[in-house]
Amino acid sequence: MAGGRLLTTLVAIWLCWVMPTTVTSQGDSHQKVDTFFRQPTHSNNWAVLVCTSRFWFNYRHIANTLSMYRTVKRLGIPDSNIILMLADDVACNPRNKSPATIYHHPSQAIDLYGQNVEVDYRGYDVTVENFIRLLTGRVKPDTPRSKRLLTDDKSNIFIYMTGHGGDEFLKFQDAEEISSHDIADAFAQMWEKKRYHEILFVIDTCQANTMYTHFYSPNILAMGSSRKGENSYSYLHDHDIGVSVIDRFTYFNLEYLENVDMQSRATFQDLIDTYDTNRISSHPGIRTDLFPRPLDQVLLTDFLGAVQNVELTTKYVNLVPAKASRVSAETLLEPSSRPVAKEAQSSPPIEPTTATTSVPLSTLHAVQDHMPWSQRLAQLSLVVGLAGAVALSL
Repeated sequence: MAGGRLLTTLVAIWLCWVMPTTVTSQGDSHQKVDTFFRQPTHSNNWAVLVCTSRFWFNYRHIANTLSMYRTVKRLGIPDSNIILMLADDVACNPRNKSPATIYHHPSQAIDLYGQNVEVDYRGYDVTVENFIRLLTGRVKPDTPRSKRLLTDDKSNIFIYMTGHGGDEFLKFQDAEEISSHDIADAFAQMWEKKRYHEILFVIDTCQANTMYTHFYSPNILAMGSSRKGENSYSYLHDHDIGVSVIDRFTYFNLEYLENVDMQSRATFQDLIDTYDTNRISSHPGIRTDLFPRPLDQVLLTDFLGAVQNVELTTKYVNLVPAKASRVSAETLLEPSSRPVAKEAQSSPPIEPTTATTSVPLSTLHAVQDHMPWSQRLAQLSLVVGLAGAVALSL
């Protein structure tokens, strides 16, 4: 009877100590894991940045595009996933007071051209045909990888366009036009070919909102700088070079994005809430009926940043258990890298033996505190089994 009571007591202690802690720990762990892996279903981000204007007086359009280029690179999208199309190279224009530089502010604090700009399509390569071929993947066989949009059905694509436009059209180099129907049909081909998961289409031009009116493919979020009949205005005139250096809509978007980093939880709703039509001098628009998610659940980094399933922390993490603090760092070194005491240098080598090395009791406690639950349960099961055997022998 005494053995039975002992066994019952041990089992009760085990249930009271292990089970609640295990359930709570597993519940918290599962919740953390679910939250961590509750990421968008896309696996890679791409950016297609297009400036369709030529000539020195369109300096601001080149600056618009390079500003977006700098932003997506800062947020983690590599050059291998960015297609940059510039119709003109104003950095080397004879009228540029600071050769080989492009600025988006008269203060000239940031050189947008810099030393790390990779232009994929430049000059007369920026055409409607090349743009459509790029999106649909119908490029020539000898086209290098740097000029290909190598996306799939897990890709989120940010498409930014700027230049001179009008009602449902955008001009390319004052020589040809692309219409809203052209872009809509290209997106339809991309969807049929599984070339994207979601698309963010942003355009800064006059009557920009008319450029997405004919879209009909799913998973497209479209934004424009101005309504039908409205102009998209320039901003920040630089008197040294005699031209405006950026457009208003792009400038105020960048003003907000400068405070966004790769770990930011800011959403597109947060960005849109900052729009002030008086400052922008037009009415920006956004089309959401083709997009499945509400804007307050769409992170800016879902399109403008790198895809990463990593949590970063600035807190110091001590990898040595607190109870094992007496164990010096020397014991963690490899035998070949340990410092040798002067007394030991003159002593003869010690032959290996089978003797065991004593370990401080505090170290054993520290190791036990960090033991996985599966090992703890196995040990407790062994204890209960031994207790049962003792009880039967009594």
